[in-house]
Amino acid sequence: MTKTKFAVTAAALAVAQAFPHTAAAQSEPKMAEVVVSATRTVADRASVAGFSDSPLLQTPASVSVITREQMQDLNIQTTTDAARYDASISDAYNAVGYAEQFSIRGFKLDNASSYRKDGLAISGDTQIPLENKESIEVLKGLAGLQAGLAAPGGIVNYVTKRPTSQTMRSALFGVSERGSLHGEVDLGGRFEDRRFGYRINAAADRLRSYIKGADGHRSFVSGAFDWQITPQALLQIDADYQNKSQVSAPGFQLIGGTSLPDVAADNMLNNQPWSLPVKTESSNIGARFQYQFSPEWHATVSANRHLFKRDDYTAFPYGCSTEELWPGFCANGDYDVYDYRSLGEKKKPLAAQAMLQGRFATGSLRHEFTGGFSYFENHEYWGDYIYNWVGVSNIYHPVAVPPDGGSSGPVSERRNDHERALFVQDIVALTGELKLHAGARYVKVRRNEVDVIPTNANFWLPNVALVYSPRETASLYVSYAQGLEHGGIAPIETSNANHALPPGKSRQVEVGAKALVGGVSYSGALYQIEKGLEYTDASGTFVRNGQARHRGIEFAAQGRLTRELMVGVSATALHTEQSGTGKSIYDGKRVTNVPAFKSTVFAEYTLAQVPGLKLNGDWQFAGKKAFDEENTVMVPKYHVLNLGASYSTRLGGAPTVFRAQVRNALDKFYWRDVTPDLGGYLFPGAERTFRVSAQVFF
Repeated sequence: MTKTKFAVTAAALAVAQAFPHTAAAQSEPKMAEVVVSATRTVADRASVAGFSDSPLLQTPASVSVITREQMQDLNIQTTTDAARYDASISDAYNAVGYAEQFSIRGFKLDNASSYRKDGLAISGDTQIPLENKESIEVLKGLAGLQAGLAAPGGIVNYVTKRPTSQTMRSALFGVSERGSLHGEVDLGGRFEDRRFGYRINAAADRLRSYIKGADGHRSFVSGAFDWQITPQALLQIDADYQNKSQVSAPGFQLIGGTSLPDVAADNMLNNQPWSLPVKTESSNIGARFQYQFSPEWHATVSANRHLFKRDDYTAFPYGCSTEELWPGFCANGDYDVYDYRSLGEKKKPLAAQAMLQGRFATGSLRHEFTGGFSYFENHEYWGDYIYNWVGVSNIYHPVAVPPDGGSSGPVSERRNDHERALFVQDIVALTGELKLHAGARYVKVRRNEVDVIPTNANFWLPNVALVYSPRETASLYVSYAQGLEHGGIAPIETSNANHALPPGKSRQVEVGAKALVGGVSYSGALYQIEKGLEYTDASGTFVRNGQARHRGIEFAAQGRLTRELMVGVSATALHTEQSGTGKSIYDGKRVTNVPAFKSTVFAEYTLAQVPGLKLNGDWQFAGKKAFDEENTVMVPKYHVLNLGASYSTRLGGAPTVFRAQVRNALDKFYWRDVTPDLGGYLFPGAERTFRVSAQVFF
């Protein structure tokens, strides 16, 4: 890890020191002006949509994209910020100071396989940095063909920034709630030998969360380089390193095991004098080589090594022993405090992929062919954790209790996963308007765990779709897909804690429509996903039994209604049902933490009377959600209003953009996350917060 940090930092310093005169010479006003005036347009393509280069309007999948321009204009600094613009994405144990975790279409994403960097799996166990990301792509639904192992809800793919064709320089500084500070720089361009390009990003944060005491810091640096070896051959290399340390904020449990607590959004339960921050380090080293054999055929080979390390400390609130509630807080607000420590956790995923793609014809049929091989392995290390009762505190009147004083056991490799796959896809133009997408992935999976019989299994994952495009700007599609996911890992307090279930398949049927009308992009999808249900049974064992069925409809629209007004809408209605377990606690019940309806409406208006000024706002709505598996406690619906503005001008001849946002402008209390993990926890949404920033292009 130290070597990675040194290498990336050295690269950044080398470019910054070696080319200051180039930056000054090539920072022409017109180039900077292009950057500042970039408008937030709808992405027309996404690599996560499939293997072909077809426009999103003609792909048989539900995909959303947050572009770099959107991230800048909306002050998006984390995936949590970005997720609120897609109604199909929800929080799933997304605790402040811990990992950002999400669900899509009601299915929680797998931290080991559902988060991708340039299409290759990375660990989702920490905040994934956005400073070096060009866009965030979200594929909603099964991704068996595209990704192999992944949760049924879909995958989130982070596209890395690449060197720019012209010199680009920008610096951003921001201030937000309780004195949080954020600074970043973005440097891109070509060397004197223009076959070589570079992109350097660096950032630092002082973290002062809206939850009092959940404070910390973060630093990040990255470098991306490319070499146009010949007109046909391109080599790309990138590396990044992040260090984050922040006190985590645990959630709340039901009072008396039956009612929602009445607390302030900034109430902190991990507030013992001995509470320590969760420390994480993560890094990536990636490479990609592309060769163009002819205008119709090319090959791509890519690989990425991800490293993750965490020291996890928490004064963890769980249960009420005096009232024999596990989980649940006491009627008077008391809760048991556990000293939890797990030090030296490590994950080392390595992913690689080779693809051959081309176009050809057989008689009157035109083909777009993709064939390839993928490889993935992940090694996980941890020691026996400390989780010891140390006393009782109260959500209204905190009580200091003594720590356990121990430490977790020696770290060793406890689990490793291996995945090898062959995949093929052919897109056949049956007529000028009708295309058949047919493909399959053959996956070999092996999992080894300490004290557990190894898992070896082979799976076929077919994917077939028909796309009818009466014109280039409109299409209808129907698709069938199968997916594969690793079995869930048994939680703490189960008889098979930390052990994983064997892999399980899922199935999806989807019908959708897409169109571009008058500058506005519209899309809609109707889907059904089925998978095996995983839960803790009456004996305290984590099992897979029965079925979870999610049926939903999604709608999205984004674009310009007029020259001044840009709008965006995302809405989803989702019906979830569990069956086949033979237990009334599950059968016929809604899945927890999944609203039946959720929506986001966004608008941005350019004031012609004040050149450079734009006003924006978004309104989010989420329906009520089930807290517990029996659906006896429902968490209320909520509305959140966010307002913002940006102003483009020049300071000292340098193009500058000022941005400001007020989030939760009406200062409403709401429960944003109702995770079933670890017995069930509730996380409040942020109270009214402010964020301002200034970005300078030079």
